[in-house]
Amino acid sequence: MFDVDRLIARHCCEGRSLLAVLHAIQDEVGFVPQQALPALARAMNLSRAEVHGVLTYYHHFRTSAPPRVGVALCRAESCRSMGTEALAAHIEARTGCRFDAKHAEGGHGATHTASAAGEPVELESVYCLGQCALSPAMTINGTLHAKVTPAKFDALFEAACTEAGVEPAHKESV
Repeated sequence: MFDVDRLIARHCCEGRSLLAVLHAIQDEVGFVPQQALPALARAMNLSRAEVHGVLTYYHHFRTSAPPRVGVALCRAESCRSMGTEALAAHIEARTGCRFDAKHAEGGHGATHTASAAGEPVELESVYCLGQCALSPAMTINGTLHAKVTPAKFDALFEAACTEAGVEPAHKESV
């Protein structure tokens, strides 16, 4: 696990912005633990409400451990014109998860299961991965993939699940 006091001491230094500290903590731990907020507020001479406000305002920050398999699909115009919505439907059917469920349920950083073994998989919509000429684009566990088809997704998802030690759900393809 992590020691909150050491974590804060390691990342809070004079002149460092709250955003920089939150990024550093998340880079080290994988998320910004809720129990770190009071110590972080004290160290930065801010209120807990200010720290909480910044943490929850920015979509990038998590307050719980990330999923074992995270899929981010571009839903911007170029990818839409190249079939990303049909791909999204395929991905939801294949994984048994819904896109953006953590936001719809108001749970910052919540994960949703897609596997028979109950391992966490998360689907997230993003708006532009900078691969417009290679649409549709997505990331799986932070690795960028372009010109993704349903068959390509299935292979990538299977590989990501295997690498993460997750038993993928075997749903019917759409």
